[in-house]
Amino acid sequence: MEEKVNMNDDSIKLLRECEAGIKMGISAIDDVIDDAQDKKLKSILTEGKDKHIELLSKAKEYLKSYNDEGKDASSMAKLMAKMKTNVKLMGGKADADIADLITGGCDMGIKSLNRYINQYPAADAEIKKLTGEVILMEESLERCLRPYL
Repeated sequence: MEEKVNMNDDSIKLLRECEAGIKMGISAIDDVIDDAQDKKLKSILTEGKDKHIELLSKAKEYLKSYNDEGKDASSMAKLMAKMKTNVKLMGGKADADIADLITGGCDMGIKSLNRYINQYPAADAEIKKLTGEVILMEESLERCLRPYL
């Protein structure tokens, strides 16, 4: 019985981190999408946001099944991300700056989620699978944005 409690605890912790990261991704895309000049770039960002929203919905369903409300990214992390975006885009709002910001966020998300998978080894296989889907989505978005760097 103790093992199941730990597994659920690890599952909830991994889900919370996954959800917070997805929310940060959506927020980052929202911060830059209107400044994108290239139509294809805007399309890539829109598709990326849609995929984030889809995975956020899955994460919320899992959290609900664990009777947990999840968590948001820290206020400091949100503030720092917003400030970095504003400073970076002050210089002309170039598509290259947008791609740089989003790929940097993707890279940070990929690293963080891999770290959390290792940190919460007793998490349920389905939760690890969802986290893997988020990682693959971030890697795909990062690849799609490379031509704009």
